[in-house]
Amino acid sequence: MKILLDFHYSDYWADPQQQYMPRAWRNKSFPALKQAVYDYTKMVMLALKEQGTSPDMVQVGNEINHGMIWPPVVLVILITWPSYFCRCAGSKSCFTCNQHHAACGIGRQNDESKFFIDNMINRGVPFDVIGLSYYPKWHNTLSDLEYNLDDLSRRYNKDVIVVEYSQVKKEVNELSFTVANGRGKGSCIWEPLSTWEKFFDKDGKANELLLIYDEMSKKYLR
Repeated sequence: MKILLDFHYSDYWADPQQQYMPRAWRNKSFPALKQAVYDYTKMVMLALKEQGTSPDMVQVGNEINHGMIWPPVVLVILITWPSYFCRCAGSKSCFTCNQHHAACGIGRQNDESKFFIDNMINRGVPFDVIGLSYYPKWHNTLSDLEYNLDDLSRRYNKDVIVVEYSQVKKEVNELSFTVANGRGKGSCIWEPLSTWEKFFDKDGKANELLLIYDEMSKKYLR
């Protein structure tokens, strides 16, 4: 297993409905906020490197399709990107290992995915991998997932990863590893012990869902 480090830049977890600025950064000027983001990210990266646990991939923000590091009360949404969002997100602070993770990047939200990524590219935000969430409750069908993975990888010539999922484990992994032109690099499961289709029953006994990963590793991780 490898390490994917996800900076939420928040005192609580971040998702499309909440991207609230850490209390320690509130009331800073915008230049001071940018410096704080850079300094914090660099500090963490260097500390990990010094102890021999450098991450294999860094995710800048979590599910940031509606922006990141929202100021208190005022929500920073996509329309404000030129003046705020991209200047924080496109930081040099992760050096060459950047990934941006859009929860919107699935299925019939393909248009929103393209809108998000096009805005990042047009404003010079560097990234190496496109990360997507997939939860059937919000992100439509597996066919939609397959279309979006293939389209985004071809359109932007980037690797793609499903960096959040929980349900339909075998199907999601099949799609994650079979993206067009070999650009699919797999998946990262979210909360497998306590969310949809969890690995253990109420008595703490493992179930058959764990066996899926033995099958997948033999098939794709040789």
